[in-house]
Amino acid sequence: MNILVTGGAGFIGSHTLIELYKAGHTALVVDNLCNSNPEALRRVAELIGIDAIPFIKADIRDSKALDSIFSANHFDAVIHFAGLKAVGESVEKPLEYYDNNVNGTLVLLDAMRRHGCKNIIFSSSATVYGDPAEIPITESCPKGQCTNPYGQTKSIIEQILTDLQVADPQWNIVLLRYFNPIGAHPSGRIGENPNGIPNNLMPYITQVAVGKREYLGIFGNDYPTPDGTGIRDYIHVCDLASAHIAALKPIEQKTGLNIYNIGTGHGYSVLDVVKAFIRVNGVDIPYRIMPRRAGDIATCYCNPAKANREIGWKAQFTLDDMCRDAWHWQHANPNGY
Repeated sequence: MNILVTGGAGFIGSHTLIELYKAGHTALVVDNLCNSNPEALRRVAELIGIDAIPFIKADIRDSKALDSIFSANHFDAVIHFAGLKAVGESVEKPLEYYDNNVNGTLVLLDAMRRHGCKNIIFSSSATVYGDPAEIPITESCPKGQCTNPYGQTKSIIEQILTDLQVADPQWNIVLLRYFNPIGAHPSGRIGENPNGIPNNLMPYITQVAVGKREYLGIFGNDYPTPDGTGIRDYIHVCDLASAHIAALKPIEQKTGLNIYNIGTGHGYSVLDVVKAFIRVNGVDIPYRIMPRRAGDIATCYCNPAKANREIGWKAQFTLDDMCRDAWHWQHANPNGY
């Protein structure tokens, strides 16, 4: 299949490109590079042994640019990663998040419809469950009240896609609800490269390990968990990438709308991750306990059995693998790309 990958120069997109090409597919990347680096695409091409990944710098909100791209290329499907993703920033800049994420998706879907491409895999999030009604979370768990605009954009886009598929059953749509992707490609050539202060746990840990940050701030140690710190379902980014290849199966089989949780099914606390990183890599991580962050919940991990059963996908990497690969990337690239 030839696939349009929006946001393909980002953390998850770049790792997914490797899996796409390994599986025999081809791709064209559209990215506005507002939170990514074209060097990632150069390194992906190097890793898979081709001259270059086809790439067009464009914003998905630019209808004319998308028309031009769809007119010049035939796509069998779209994998839609493009979106702003910092929870804290979304609280400060809700209009920017709704414009980029929701409006951008509407413009993309309109272009897809006009050009007869009605297959899409959407990069969604476990944030759509809010404070989940059940643990472990299954796909039948009701969507909850999202605690920030970022999560709201994912929930709104899911609803738009669901309504679209009901209105026009020719659409084949897969909603992948990611849990907490960490780690990096085992080669150490590509990895997570956040702008400014990291919003996520693992890049903060690795920046402390490499000496860019003095200590790790842990937000809250009074949650109702075994060690008081929040529990999450951390998944290796390469496992998450491979889930997108598996998700092409229901697209090819034209099975309408499908929803899958993409996680390991195991919950690890913040301190579990810190201790594993120290043990695996032999690097000390000083940390300080900080006040809880607004909107954080105590425990969030999934039951991924549906993805295993229906599309044959299951996470392969361990927490130790995630810690080792994240440090391999950061140690080799102390300043990112």
